Amino acid sequence: MKKILVTGGQGQLANCINDITKNNNELHVVYVDIDTLDITDKNAVTSYFKQNNFNYCINCAAYTAVDNAESNHELAEQVNYVGAQNLAYTCKDYNVTLIHISTDFVFDGKQTKFYTEEDLAQPLSVYGNTKLEGERAIANILNEHFIIRTSWLYSEHGNNFLKTMLRLGSERDELSVVVDQIGTPTYAGDLANVILDLIQKNATSYGLYHYSNEGVASWYDFAVAIFEIANIKIKVAPIKTEAYPTPAKRPSNSIMDKTKIKETFNLTIPYWRKSLENCIKTNKL
Repeated sequence: MKKILVTGGQGQLANCINDITKNNNELHVVYVDIDTLDITDKNAVTSYFKQNNFNYCINCAAYTAVDNAESNHELAEQVNYVGAQNLAYTCKDYNVTLIHISTDFVFDGKQTKFYTEEDLAQPLSVYGNTKLEGERAIANILNEHFIIRTSWLYSEHGNNFLKTMLRLGSERDELSVVVDQIGTPTYAGDLANVILDLIQKNATSYGLYHYSNEGVASWYDFAVAIFEIANIKIKVAPIKTEAYPTPAKRPSNSIMDKTKIKETFNLTIPYWRKSLENCIKTNKL
């Protein structure tokens, strides 16, 4: 039996991992959040690993409030960088494989082609910068790691763009959504399946990978698709980024190339709209 620690245990990705593994007798998964284990406290992390015999740590813990991070730099850095660093050191000490979740926001969006793992990361925001610092710390400390960058994560759990749109769709007749930022909506359940597949295959092709659903969309496209699938009648107007200023700058293009993860692990990745349909209809959202 493999014993797995999942940090950020109340988040949407952790919840999706739980949905998949709760009846799996081959995996023993322990979920922790800040109340159980503060990953920014190195001594607490060391003590927790010492008391348990983990084979894997899936780090879903992150400070993900992109706009709030601009005025909470220290907190974002503590969670996204120091926390990741603490886990990397402790995983090394206790022979644990670390699977760390990162973000497309490490890119500046100025590239016109899809971003590969080899492309230069130049974050525009505090959030992106602190996530990149976390990636680099892990890569420098621990060989046995998978860093998986993902994008526009949503699910039936927690707070995310899908849930926000469904709520606004029930409250309003009209809505404006940004059309000039493009990327790929990604269902957290699909990412959870990939992570668990790596574990169950005992994968050792360590390193940095990109994973999102297939296809390309703007936030406007994403919103329109949500309302169509959920059969919500609402007028959606496309607007440019400059018409909706936010504290943190977003990349205008954060489409990631998934060739490496598909070829290395023989993956077939679902198209974003198909996964969105499955999420909404299966969960009756």
